[in-house]
Amino acid sequence: MSQTTTYTGSAGAKSAIETSTIRAISWRLIPFLVLAYFFSYLDRVNLGFAALTMNAELKFTPLIFSWGAGIFFIGYFIFEVPSNLALEKFGASRWIARIMVTWGIISALMALTNGVNSFYVLRFLLGVAEAGFFPGIILYLTYWYPAEYRARFLAAFAIAVPVSTVIGAPISGLLLGLDGAMGLKGWQWLFVLEGIPSVLLGVVTWFYLTDRPEKADWLSAEQKAWLKAKLDAEIAAKQAVKHLTLGEALSSPKVIMLSLIYFGFVGALYGMQFWLPQIVKAFGLTNAQTGFVTAIPYVFGTIAMILWARHSDATRERVMHVGAPMILIAVALAVSSYITDPTMTMVALTFAAIGVFCVFGVFWTLPTSWLSGTAAAGAIALINSIGNLAGFGGPYLIGWVKEATGQTSTGLLVLAVLPLLAGILVFIGGHETKHEFVEQGR
Repeated sequence: MSQTTTYTGSAGAKSAIETSTIRAISWRLIPFLVLAYFFSYLDRVNLGFAALTMNAELKFTPLIFSWGAGIFFIGYFIFEVPSNLALEKFGASRWIARIMVTWGIISALMALTNGVNSFYVLRFLLGVAEAGFFPGIILYLTYWYPAEYRARFLAAFAIAVPVSTVIGAPISGLLLGLDGAMGLKGWQWLFVLEGIPSVLLGVVTWFYLTDRPEKADWLSAEQKAWLKAKLDAEIAAKQAVKHLTLGEALSSPKVIMLSLIYFGFVGALYGMQFWLPQIVKAFGLTNAQTGFVTAIPYVFGTIAMILWARHSDATRERVMHVGAPMILIAVALAVSSYITDPTMTMVALTFAAIGVFCVFGVFWTLPTSWLSGTAAAGAIALINSIGNLAGFGGPYLIGWVKEATGQTSTGLLVLAVLPLLAGILVFIGGHETKHEFVEQGR
């Protein structure tokens, strides 16, 4: 049969059926998922730009803003694992559509914020609504991509994160200029106009996404057969090492370590994401200029993420490709805290962004290499939910330090400890590469 004889392994030439299958999957899924994640991430972090005017108008202190930015992740944490298990049960198309519609509605309702309590409640509900989207997509992509393709296409999906800032930052800065139109503040327009597309895209998701390869009428019978044989061989190899139940996966020391590693990474990611616009604004720029300058680190981060993930797949190496960028993040954040010159500050933060997105593109190959089925659904969600608690801790840490010292830069120095410890854990934990890559037909 072609599915057992045409595959020659990554070391040789790719078969025609392998090439055509991966190409068909990628053109069908990746652009759509990138667009969905673009609006997901934009709706999550546009608060950083809204804060440029909202904080002063609503009299929010740095600590109040930090609580609001971070409380999103409390709701996210509570409902993350149940949401991912629901996706495994009900299918990606229905569950992801539900997530997108509810988060889009709540994101637009952020325009109704009129004080501290409404700010906290709406941000918490936004986290509840969005819980399960990112780990759900990570799980979903394991249904379609063999291990040797996973880093590059996880990175292709995750490209929405830096791109949401590259495109979203200037747009958000310009939307603040709508201040007073139809009686709404600029920050209110920002929430409304960036929330509506998520609702519309969520409706499309219900009809567009295919839950599993066997249901894909856009793949030929031969393509389905090749993909099934390849993925079945990988699952069998994982289960030959040890077939984990959901409970065993959730309590696995390896899963807990990966959760702590991701915690250190996410703390740096969101610490930068929520506070970078205010750091740049302090250079004396207008809101529109702040949007364009804030996008600069993410342009370089986008390019680095794609190249780094492709290199990881090509070399079949994961530990150095996750651990080294973690150390780079820590060093860059620490250096930026000692610099006062705006240009050099942006150079340091650009290196931090490069480290962040290099990690983002490769990290999720670590758990998906040895987990499958319901165990993978639960463990991926647990890693993401614990890690995203740092989405509360990172911004709050900077806000607390800023309120105590008056300096955002000091907060960046303290924040640098998180990716440093995470990088050390990556090297300690290691990775069983032989369990990730399965040569079929050998």
